[in-house]
Amino acid sequence: MKAHWETIYRSKAPSQVSWYQNHPALSLDFIKRTGIGKAGHVIDIGGGISTLVDNLLQEDYRHVTVLDISAAALQVARQRLGKLAARVIWIEADITQADLPYQAYDVWHDRAVFHFLSRPEDRRRYVQAVQRSVKNGGHVIVATFALDGPSQCSGLDVMRYSPDSLHDELGNEFRLIDSVHEAHVTPFGTEQRFVYLYFRLE
Repeated sequence: MKAHWETIYRSKAPSQVSWYQNHPALSLDFIKRTGIGKAGHVIDIGGGISTLVDNLLQEDYRHVTVLDISAAALQVARQRLGKLAARVIWIEADITQADLPYQAYDVWHDRAVFHFLSRPEDRRRYVQAVQRSVKNGGHVIVATFALDGPSQCSGLDVMRYSPDSLHDELGNEFRLIDSVHEAHVTPFGTEQRFVYLYFRLE
């Protein structure tokens, strides 16, 4: 999997991948809704080339971590941010194998990673990582392809979810606060249907 994503990010510009967003408005809105304050700790899972980190720094969030499986993706983000990159914690890791600090984060954000986890054991490891690294009462924002979204992305099969099926996958410790559907227009002018879920971890 790592080799696959390194190839993707070394061969394509950020704006050439289908999930690219210039301004991740929904993600920002959900993070602001948590009310954690600018001193809260936010981790963006699979956020390698995402501009979410740029926006969080512009909003003066002071504790931002970006995790991605691809070193190439993280390097793109570092170069884009320049000196601001020093304000971010960068983690190169597969989220199903990452050793994250215990109860370190107020907000866990993931747009478009979970739906690539096609094996049940990988999804279980993902959920365990959330439960271990997010503070009690913390906030979890996960966006995946919706039921009417694409069945493949970047040459890989993906899982598709409804709010209920994604909630079932994560478990009862995740209390659903809100869900929103998004029709994401890709850089190529096509449309991808996403579903965003916002949970409190209990």
